[in-house]
Amino acid sequence: MGGRTASRRTGLDRATVAATALTLLDDVGLDGLTVRRLAAELGVQSPALYWHFRDKQELLDLMAQELQAALPLAPRRDDEPWPQWVARRARERRRLLLSRRDGARLVAGTAAGPAIALQAEAELRTLADAGFSPVQALRAITAIGHYTTGFVMEEQSAGQRRRPPEGPTAPEAPDGPPPDAGATPTLMAAIRDGGPPEGDEAFEQGLWMLIDGMRALLERSAAGAAPDGAPGSERRTRTSPPAR
Repeated sequence: MGGRTASRRTGLDRATVAATALTLLDDVGLDGLTVRRLAAELGVQSPALYWHFRDKQELLDLMAQELQAALPLAPRRDDEPWPQWVARRARERRRLLLSRRDGARLVAGTAAGPAIALQAEAELRTLADAGFSPVQALRAITAIGHYTTGFVMEEQSAGQRRRPPEGPTAPEAPDGPPPDAGATPTLMAAIRDGGPPEGDEAFEQGLWMLIDGMRALLERSAAGAAPDGAPGSERRTRTSPPAR
């Protein structure tokens, strides 16, 4: 009862808790975020916060939902082909995750919530209108989302490694010996010509590889062929005559 009374007295609600937690996340990172620290930021005792969430995982779910709700619904423009729409949505998601420290780590593995489900419904309808089945649309949106979240997670991890250590006694993290250019000429050429693997060009290449796969799937479906891995594909392969 004490927690409920304190929560009502201070006028806290879930939106305020989530917004404050996201601001705190920018300051301390995901590893430094604790319920006690959040309570101090809000000027309440820790038990007051458990009126709004049951445990830290539910707090993280709430934060992730608040972050992703900031990504507005963006239907296809009248003159926008669906591949360009998919790419635009992936870029918007990447920018959103990058807008918060550890944003990708926060979102990965958290519960979606009703608002995010409505966003997904709108995106699935867009792909269904383009000719994808509901299953194909869901798997495509999931693959694009996982790719974007994973890419940003690598981006943010690389940024953390390059950040100067905090505190006067923090040890320097060695990067290890540089790669032997003579033993890795292909790798050196790739880095020289393509830049860091977490850059914008790398994101775009991976994104369009996925979109090209979606295009190929749609073409196979329109031709009446079951996609690889779909029910019936093994049977079709077994009964097909050998190539001559």
